[in-house]
Amino acid sequence: MCSSTVLLNLILATGWMRQVMGGFPMVTPTVGDIWPRPQFADISNAKHLVIHPDTFMFVVVGYTCDIVEEATKRYMNILSKSTSSQREAGEALEGGSGIHGVLGHLNVNLLAECEDFPYQGMDEYYELKVATPDAPGEASLTAYSVWGIVRGLETFSQLVQSDSSSLKIMSAEIMDFPRFSYRGLMLDTSRHFLPRAKIQETLDLMAMNKFNVFHWHIVDDQSFPYVSTAFPDLSLLGAYTPRHVYTVDDVADVIEYARLRGIRVVPEFDTPGHTRSWGPGQPCLLTECYKGSDPDGTFGPIDPSHSANYDFLDAFFWEVTSRFPDLYIHLGADEVSFDCWKSNPHISDFMEQLGISGDYKKLEEYYITKLFDIIQNYPTNNRYLVWQDVFDKGVSLPNSTVVQVWQDGDYPEDFMAEIDAVTSEGFFTILSSCWYLNLDTFGSDWFDYYSCEPHDFEGSEAQKQLVLGGEACVWTEYEDRTNLIPRTWPRAALVAEKLWSAASDTVSTEGVPSRLDEHRCRLLARGYDVEPLLPSYCSADIALGE
Repeated sequence: MCSSTVLLNLILATGWMRQVMGGFPMVTPTVGDIWPRPQFADISNAKHLVIHPDTFMFVVVGYTCDIVEEATKRYMNILSKSTSSQREAGEALEGGSGIHGVLGHLNVNLLAECEDFPYQGMDEYYELKVATPDAPGEASLTAYSVWGIVRGLETFSQLVQSDSSSLKIMSAEIMDFPRFSYRGLMLDTSRHFLPRAKIQETLDLMAMNKFNVFHWHIVDDQSFPYVSTAFPDLSLLGAYTPRHVYTVDDVADVIEYARLRGIRVVPEFDTPGHTRSWGPGQPCLLTECYKGSDPDGTFGPIDPSHSANYDFLDAFFWEVTSRFPDLYIHLGADEVSFDCWKSNPHISDFMEQLGISGDYKKLEEYYITKLFDIIQNYPTNNRYLVWQDVFDKGVSLPNSTVVQVWQDGDYPEDFMAEIDAVTSEGFFTILSSCWYLNLDTFGSDWFDYYSCEPHDFEGSEAQKQLVLGGEACVWTEYEDRTNLIPRTWPRAALVAEKLWSAASDTVSTEGVPSRLDEHRCRLLARGYDVEPLLPSYCSADIALGE
């Protein structure tokens, strides 16, 4: 054998080639590791109970409702399709598969009546016990809230491993709850329309990663797919086509699908900018842009000088708050260009009447304040989220406003300074700057997502209490139904763990590639086309491809 062949074999055997050719870590697969990692867990791979899917049951011994019933059905279906997360069947529990009996059921004990809809600050605490010393052949899931039951069932499903023709579950005692109350995923359905089925698939994966907020950026400049019953021309003339819309039934179905999974739906209707698609369906809403003394045929943000526009906004947002049950609505208010306002002589006259000539930040503040006042008068008592732009411009905001920090994603010191500034003014905030999933790079971008820490700023403990959590964002300039799921997952899972698990458990990235790889295989085995982030394999690669 020639010396070069010997060297090549040595390189391949040691895995050095992987490191030289792309920096990929060598992965030792984990088995039965929970994602996101629980707050407190004692899990033993040395003691197992067998589960027979044909006879196993979830036994509800406490309060129940449609959320509990649908969740137990959903997880029975997951168990019936369960395969080994990482290794071939029959190999997964090798070396630690001591059998200590059969588990015939899981007692599901909800200690209080169900709540109808998830909400900010809801209780997601649960306790899960499987084959503990005081009850060696039993398993129980206990929670004071239905949302804790939903989270605990996901954890239970991840403890189950496939071994040949049977299932086994590891002995475990878990007490778990989220670190942050707001754990969101934003999806843009304007730049590319996403079918309802893909939104539901996203909600499935969110629930499997314990996210609890679906931020629906439903319209933007490019299209207006939301069907308004009060103003049907908005979608009729603003959507890409009459088929690329979300009907009243579609919206209701998404809200219900999310509700059953403990996920809030927070809609965003971004104004006064990002509204070009609104214009065709609502005459005189947008500002006419001028070149010299004549209109140039283009349009800018909503025209804040027309009083009729506020009547429209009142009726439109009343409909929105009536159809979306969450207390919060996202009002956007980002990236408002002043160029068109500056060109329009009617706007200049209006600003002179207000005594703010030349101060376009004040004009924006006038518009935002009017919009806030409109929504504050609704009996629904809605609260707001906004992008950081209006805070940065010094716009006066209600104390309950949540400011979403999104800029300077490549410069942690800058967006952490923004978090510090927002919280020092007493506002709640959520972080997104470092979690723009559509800006993915090749392979190793997971490290940056996992290294981002919402509390990594020099603020007081009171300031850090104002950080509600964070949100991964997926803008769809280059995503549609064909690549949404693989582009988003499993990257979003990294954000989920940072927001759920204890800070001490997510400081280091040691072991994360192996755990993430197992979780990716788990999701793939459940039927979701989540992409790989490093060289590896899953048993489901073969099973799903047959």
